[in-house]
Amino acid sequence: MNDIAPSRYKWVGTRPIRPDGVPKVTGRAMYGADLAMAGALYGKIIRSPYAHARIRSIDASKALKVPGVKAIITGADFPDHKFEYVGPERVAQNFWHLTRNIMAREKALYEGHAVAAIAAIDKATAEEAAALLDIDYEVLPHVIDVDEAMAPDAPLLFEDMITRGIEPAPTKPSNVSKRLEFAIGDLAKGFDEADVVVEKEFKTAAVHQAYIEPHACAARVDADGQSEIWTATQGHFGVRAMIARLTGMNIGDLRVIPSEIGGGFGGKIPVYLEPVAALLSKKSGRPVKIVMSRDEVFKASGPTSGASMWVKIGAKKDGTITAADGVFKFQAGAFPGSPVMNACLCAFAPYNIPNARSIGYDVVCNRPKAAAYRAPGSPISAFAVESALDMLAKKLGMDPLQLRLKNAARPGTTMIYGPKLAHGGYVETVEALINHPAYKAPLGKNQGRGVASGYWFNGGGESSATIQVNEDGTVTVASGSVDIGGSRASMALMAAETLGVDYKQVRAIVADTASVGFTNPTGGSRVTFATGMAVVEASKKIVDELRQRAAVIWDVDADGVVWEDGQAKPASTNVGDFAPLSLKELAAKKALTGGPITAAAAVNAGGVAPGFSTQFCDVEVDPETGKVKILRYVAAQDVGKAIHPSYVEGQIQGGVTQGIGWALNEEYIYDKQGRLDNAGFLDYRVPVASDVPMIDAVLVEVPNPAHPYGAKGVGEVNIVPPMAAIANAIANATGRRLTELPMSPPKIRAALDTPGADD
Repeated sequence: MNDIAPSRYKWVGTRPIRPDGVPKVTGRAMYGADLAMAGALYGKIIRSPYAHARIRSIDASKALKVPGVKAIITGADFPDHKFEYVGPERVAQNFWHLTRNIMAREKALYEGHAVAAIAAIDKATAEEAAALLDIDYEVLPHVIDVDEAMAPDAPLLFEDMITRGIEPAPTKPSNVSKRLEFAIGDLAKGFDEADVVVEKEFKTAAVHQAYIEPHACAARVDADGQSEIWTATQGHFGVRAMIARLTGMNIGDLRVIPSEIGGGFGGKIPVYLEPVAALLSKKSGRPVKIVMSRDEVFKASGPTSGASMWVKIGAKKDGTITAADGVFKFQAGAFPGSPVMNACLCAFAPYNIPNARSIGYDVVCNRPKAAAYRAPGSPISAFAVESALDMLAKKLGMDPLQLRLKNAARPGTTMIYGPKLAHGGYVETVEALINHPAYKAPLGKNQGRGVASGYWFNGGGESSATIQVNEDGTVTVASGSVDIGGSRASMALMAAETLGVDYKQVRAIVADTASVGFTNPTGGSRVTFATGMAVVEASKKIVDELRQRAAVIWDVDADGVVWEDGQAKPASTNVGDFAPLSLKELAAKKALTGGPITAAAAVNAGGVAPGFSTQFCDVEVDPETGKVKILRYVAAQDVGKAIHPSYVEGQIQGGVTQGIGWALNEEYIYDKQGRLDNAGFLDYRVPVASDVPMIDAVLVEVPNPAHPYGAKGVGEVNIVPPMAAIANAIANATGRRLTELPMSPPKIRAALDTPGADD
């Protein structure tokens, strides 16, 4: 279903084939592991077999004697950093932690933690040397679960970690890195006004982004310090900055070239291999290539957090929510930095709740450091809040969509973190489902329907783009945004629309760090919005330049020339009787009118509009096995203006599919020694085609006036509702409320066998 109204645009809103489609479907696209350089060494990282161990010593003398070994590095080869948090609190970084995640120093803090790296002439030589590396470990007690990590007697990852965010500061160290609290109104008064209150605890497992392409990079550091890095990343400018900071190299000496990327979902924003490859190359004098195995991807790159949560919501008999309270405890992994702040800010964001509070805890434990995963933090807190709302709707005897509509956040609603909501869109997603014909479709035995909503901030920030008009009239658009969702197509569409030329005349490319201005990573659902603004601004500059070129040819003032439908035309008959000049004609005469026709634009985009999504699904639960079958899935999302509707639908369908896996199957499973038991796709089960129905993406368009074509980010909010929607559907199908993810068949069977566990 598509609610898009007929477009007033010629290209924006159409569905052309994506520019990078052919090389990808023919297998000719160059991904991270595809690059082959003459003389390149094989890079191998040696990783801790223990969840928690002090590194007493590393002796590389025997390994260095193996013929063909060219370099070995440890944490001591990286410059150390001052212990301090840098940047805004929501995205603050501590390079003392970051350098130790790249390569362990005092302790290995999780199974798979890098402790050394070898560059050798081939894989066999590197593995032979790795076996001779003498690492003396003192194995220490470990802690995996977030609640256990918060216990007073838990093993400490850092003996001097004092919880931030508590006044006065605690005197005793713990695994709690930070406590957060956000509140509006009077919570006690709000609950006193409530006629109905629900209160429940919830738990989610850590899940991986499960991109098909593993992390891969190649580095070449020349004798003069000039360096080139090829890598699979969501943000090559970020890679450049991190390599420089973590290795002591100069940013100006680094050129980072992004490869095509086989999935990221936030997990390819951090660096893991790149600083290691750069130092190995610098030390060996040869290019070095490193590719993670699948086992390494699961054990050593960031999944999102698991969490333990508590939610309480109160409402009047008519369904008006009077108060909401939540506590969200997030696993950060081995180093601080879980997305718990996002969880606190997003948890109640779709709703107008006058009295609300959210408390968050960022907790370290012996797991790989958490990384972003599509709307990081929001899907986790939404699982708890949206499940509790479903319970509230049942107590009130209200339709769950009507409850959400009654309490919907609208422009002017005060958010829990202070400002008022500036953009609409949420109400429209709820109404789209209320009016959807499938919402009233009858259900059969053991079947249930579940509803949930979600919120994500969306991002703006810094983006750059350049445009050049070629002599044959074709146009090249270069941006600094890695394409992970069809952004080359959306950039080309917006450029074609602004220039008034055919989409087929425009080629969009992703430029390296030396060829275009600084650009923030592809993440936060920011690219079509922010980089799109840069492309449109550059296109407008090209239009102005083309008007001036026509003015030169006609010997008139540039103010007398207008640009319409891809042509320069006299603004009026007073200017003169001139035949229109097309872009192609003007390009052919560029040498006679001033030379190359190029433009660049850079933005620090504000005016971001958040994303809202409301979804429902129908499930059937087999009471004998506990297996859940998704019968129908409908996802309505406010997309602002769909620049390329097919790729918007694809984003929604992809997010929902990942949410289905998160809800039903996916989890990190550790043994008693803190070792990951399911580090591979045979045992870490992601959805396959037979697990997923046709997903009906309903595109609701509430344009963002801050963007020239009304765009809002669409890549993330779609993953926020699925876990709760499926949990609510299971509750309606079985009469049992599951509060822990994943809702696997054994857990459902256990719930069905538990007396008194009714929802």
